[in-house]
Amino acid sequence: MKHAVVIGGSMAGLMATRALSNHFEKVTLLERDQFPSQPENRRGVPQGRHSHGLLAGGREEMERVFPGITEELVAAGAQRGDVVKDARWFFESGCLAQFPSGLEALAMSRPLLEANVRRRTMALPNVETRQDCHAEGLEATPDKRRVTGVKTVDGLIEADLVVDATGRGSKAPVWLHGLGYDSPIEEKVEVGLGYTTRIFRRSPEELGGNMATIIPPTPTGKRGGVMISQEGDRWTVTLISHFGPHAPPDLPGFIEFARTIPAPYIYEVVRQAEPLGDAMHAGMPASVRRRYEMLERFPEGYLVIGDAICSFNPIYGQGMTVAAQEARVLDETLRHGGTAHLSQRFFERAAKTADNPWTIAVGNDLRMPEAKGRRTTAGKFVNWYMARLHRAAHKDRELALAFHKVSNLLAPPPSVMHPRLVWRVLLGGV
Repeated sequence: MKHAVVIGGSMAGLMATRALSNHFEKVTLLERDQFPSQPENRRGVPQGRHSHGLLAGGREEMERVFPGITEELVAAGAQRGDVVKDARWFFESGCLAQFPSGLEALAMSRPLLEANVRRRTMALPNVETRQDCHAEGLEATPDKRRVTGVKTVDGLIEADLVVDATGRGSKAPVWLHGLGYDSPIEEKVEVGLGYTTRIFRRSPEELGGNMATIIPPTPTGKRGGVMISQEGDRWTVTLISHFGPHAPPDLPGFIEFARTIPAPYIYEVVRQAEPLGDAMHAGMPASVRRRYEMLERFPEGYLVIGDAICSFNPIYGQGMTVAAQEARVLDETLRHGGTAHLSQRFFERAAKTADNPWTIAVGNDLRMPEAKGRRTTAGKFVNWYMARLHRAAHKDRELALAFHKVSNLLAPPPSVMHPRLVWRVLLGGV
């Protein structure tokens, strides 16, 4: 295994490059942009301008492959805290219990996190980058059974393995069709999501000293928001809506929209905080999952990873953590079996990695009556049960901790239905 190529230099591409560096003599990372020398937003990552949270599961995975990165991020300004004790999670008309949980959280901007991961990745001796390099397609053997490289505007780059980490806009289905393969089945849940983000100056006493508040939209109101502390004494505030008018970009309209979400915590801050810069808006019509593991035929020497497999509703903050976990799957799949039948083995394991976050996101999205997707009796029961669990978790620490472990991708969703917890939920918290 001499040469691997990764297309896309965002978080999924960086984590995949780190995994491949354990197995290939050389790994080349292709990026259509120029990487900035400092932590700053770039054109290829428009999502980076909005609120981001690194789940506890993602922080643990990044610390595993980049030892010491937590301390480096804190030294660079990231806010360290307890995901339970130091954040207000507002569900079912109240906040979940706050207490020391041991689930460590880091609050920071996406550019700060990505810059540190990129620096550590690019420092690896067998990794090189090609920036301003646009991938135009795949090169394959005459029988199309194996991908042998990437076609770029500057010529062909030969490779033993090509990994597509180009995100939601991945051209993998089109490229596969061009080689004579079927495109993957797509599962889609239409969420009609729009969100607007503004940055504000942060004072330590605001939000009672907590580092974040999360206020999800409800099926009736369909509006919510998140406010997360960042480096540089800043708040990043993202206001969310489903199937309706989005938060206006102008400051008075933004503040008024904040007043209409289910809890007052964000409004109480933004109505008097100093705004920094202009508003940013984005939308996402649907969550999409491409079922590569179901394809009967797939060329050797080619893989897809990250949002190119499964792009979640971003309000759950799962994308970076899932990308890191899929990179670990890639590492382990290569470690136990090399490149033989790699695509089949990887996609089967990656699908299992995506199952839990997909279940969490889609199950909650389908609470919205307007959301379009496959509903099941089991899903309706789970939503009923989780509403009761959240109400009980306003006071019950054990239930709150069980929920947070699932939402931080440290435990599977069925764990909240352990008989001991079901009994506590039915009793309304004890």
